[in-house]
Amino acid sequence: MAKLKVTIDRDQCISDMACVSLCPEVFEMNENDGKSAIVAKYRVGGNLGEGEVPVELEDCTKSAAEACPVSIIKVEKVE
Repeated sequence: MAKLKVTIDRDQCISDMACVSLCPEVFEMNENDGKSAIVAKYRVGGNLGEGEVPVELEDCTKSAAEACPVSIIKVEKVE
């Protein structure tokens, strides 16, 4: 089953919230630092900036990545 590997370069996040607006199923704003994070459900190894997302969420995940004003969200398919 294909999944999407999603990574956020959280150090570069400017807290624009475009990703959260477009794809709240995958992205949230972290309460501690106010930066974008992967929702707990899809996080890999507790890493806020790394997740594996079902391919059904590809459209909204990619829209969020494209809308990010600092282009810090990467999305790639993994088998």
